[in-house]
Amino acid sequence: MPTTLEPVVVADPNLDNATSTQRPWIVIVWNDPVNLMSYVTLVFQKLFGYSLEEATALMMDVHEKGKAAVASCGREEAEMHVFRLHEHSLWATMEQDK
Repeated sequence: MPTTLEPVVVADPNLDNATSTQRPWIVIVWNDPVNLMSYVTLVFQKLFGYSLEEATALMMDVHEKGKAAVASCGREEAEMHVFRLHEHSLWATMEQDK
């Protein structure tokens, strides 16, 4: 009895993998008891180009809420931001946007 290979039709393709790479990554800076608020503001201005007002608002989020999202970008860029924030002694992580 001969067998033939027939193409398989996928009625409902799983697109989660295709879209997951398109979701941005969020860089989060966490509050710490070490760094001065003025220093955190300065780092945000230096690394991200924020104005004094924007950097101060983000720093206040870190101070009052415990964390702030400082950037939304691709994975490699987010990894670089986290690395640079660590170089400036700030506690930073990244997570994929939901």
